[in-house]
Amino acid sequence: MKMKTCISMLLMIFLVSIGYAQIDQEKSLELQTEAKEIKTELLQTDPTMASFFDKSAGYVIFPTVGKGGFIVGGAYGKGVVYDNGMYVGTAELKQLDVGLQAGGKAYTEIVFFETEKALENFKNDKFELSAEVSAIAIKTGVAKKAQFENGVAVFVHQKGGLMAEATIGGQKFNFHPENM
Repeated sequence: MKMKTCISMLLMIFLVSIGYAQIDQEKSLELQTEAKEIKTELLQTDPTMASFFDKSAGYVIFPTVGKGGFIVGGAYGKGVVYDNGMYVGTAELKQLDVGLQAGGKAYTEIVFFETEKALENFKNDKFELSAEVSAIAIKTGVAKKAQFENGVAVFVHQKGGLMAEATIGGQKFNFHPENM
């Protein structure tokens, strides 16, 4: 009887874990679809961004980053990571900042990596964006004048919300490779 119960429990655990893996895969596919749609939309907004997509060693697209705060604030988003244009996994963006701030907003963020070394640092969780790195607001023609700073270029596109801020903080990223 104990052996049957053990086997039944192991089977149930196995089936539940398959279910969770399937849910994760579905969420990953949804995120990839969102990232492709955002890329298309942003290239329509500023066709000069194509050079960043074409020439970068890799990039990560965070379709939606939510940010909010009152004195202390934070942001969070999930993104899709590409190495030489090929999907290689997902990433999480976490941000904590302090200063004068109130409100909330949502935005898209794309981080381009100029070199393989910069991309590998990101994939090995050795990458952070500090307050000194300035993000470029996406609008027609802006990418034409944009340049990499320390092997990275960051673009943001406002989606909605209202937030007033004068803060100091940084972004931390975690890479999750695709299980192939």
